[in-house]
Amino acid sequence: MQNHKLKRNFGPTRSNLNGAMNRMRKFYSAIDEEIKQAQTTDIYFVRTKQIIEAKGLSKIPVIAEVTPGKLPKNWDWGILCGIEEEAQLLEGLPIDVYAMPEGSVFYHTDYHGVREPVMRIEGPYGEFCLYETPLLGLLCQSSGVATRAARIRKAAGNKTLVAFGIRRMHPALAPMLDRAAYIGGFDGVSSLIGAKVIDAEPMGTMPHALIIVFGNQVEAWKAFDEVMPSKVPRIALVDTYYDEKMEALMAAEALKERLSGVRLDTPSSRKGDFAEIIREVRWELDIRGYKHVKILVSGGLDEESVKALGEAGADAFGVGTSVSNAPTIDFAMDIVEIEGKLCAKRGKIGGRKEVWRCTQCLTDTVLPFNSKQPSCPRCGGKTESMLKPLIKNGKIVTNLPKPKEIRQYVLEQLEKIEI
Repeated sequence: MQNHKLKRNFGPTRSNLNGAMNRMRKFYSAIDEEIKQAQTTDIYFVRTKQIIEAKGLSKIPVIAEVTPGKLPKNWDWGILCGIEEEAQLLEGLPIDVYAMPEGSVFYHTDYHGVREPVMRIEGPYGEFCLYETPLLGLLCQSSGVATRAARIRKAAGNKTLVAFGIRRMHPALAPMLDRAAYIGGFDGVSSLIGAKVIDAEPMGTMPHALIIVFGNQVEAWKAFDEVMPSKVPRIALVDTYYDEKMEALMAAEALKERLSGVRLDTPSSRKGDFAEIIREVRWELDIRGYKHVKILVSGGLDEESVKALGEAGADAFGVGTSVSNAPTIDFAMDIVEIEGKLCAKRGKIGGRKEVWRCTQCLTDTVLPFNSKQPSCPRCGGKTESMLKPLIKNGKIVTNLPKPKEIRQYVLEQLEKIEI
């Protein structure tokens, strides 16, 4: 096992190696080793570590809990994402970690209004204090993306969802963004690297640039059909120059039965009543014998517009900014016990806790640790403990599920909750 402890002089003064790394850095993103070595932490944790070491307090055992603040946009629930990365971050430290499984629904507070922990860390505070900043960062953003994705999945029903949002964020985040969107319930992702992370083929259509380079829609669509391998769906972009209805019919006449679908990426300045445009396109395709041609829409979509456009006849959605730029979840980490003694800052409650979840309706009850297992306060159903062992004395002790398995877990939970 590698020793991940940091040197005492870690902080704003960089070593020669770090200086060389900065000179070599082409893109402003931290590499794995820098994150693992807590170089993305806040300086006050470095100073805290120095002080408690100097005063002989760094080995005192504590219990810390990670809890969500009030969820953004009055969301009732969130989807927990980033647990695998947490395991990689904290592996090798002499601590124990318990966490909800990745993909779990979580709430700001339980049925009785008690804020619920999604993670618990037990061990000497001096061993993990430097990791609070990256620990929270890994959870906050990916959980926000997964939550927004899950809400859009609820709105879309069984219709196809593809993540198109990586172009709106720093490219270093592309793997996380696509993984979180997929875990939240999307069917696929557009980026090459994101597709590798979820072990799937990337999904996409064609850009307006392809059509503009040809100067003619039909020539571009036919070239796409001629060059792309047969496994790539023939989905024609149909809003470059003319009315969407007209271009959809042109594409259908050009590719006939080989045309899988048409994509409407109409800009906001030209949308008008977008739902009505979709209804028109669907009608004109159907009456001409092109019922097999699906309608994919993209551009500025969120859960509200996905629901409305799906009802109008859209079959699939490419969703970008609203997912990749989803509001973060404000998780916080707080010490709740020191050497077995209860403690808590103002606004938090002390003591180690357990989260009990109803297996039927997903209602949560938070109780002091070692309390008797409760029944569900809402339906009387059976409950289960949600904080599972993740790390024991620095070793990962659970199997980390693949994205496909996590996604399935999310979809099963979404069947039991409302948007």
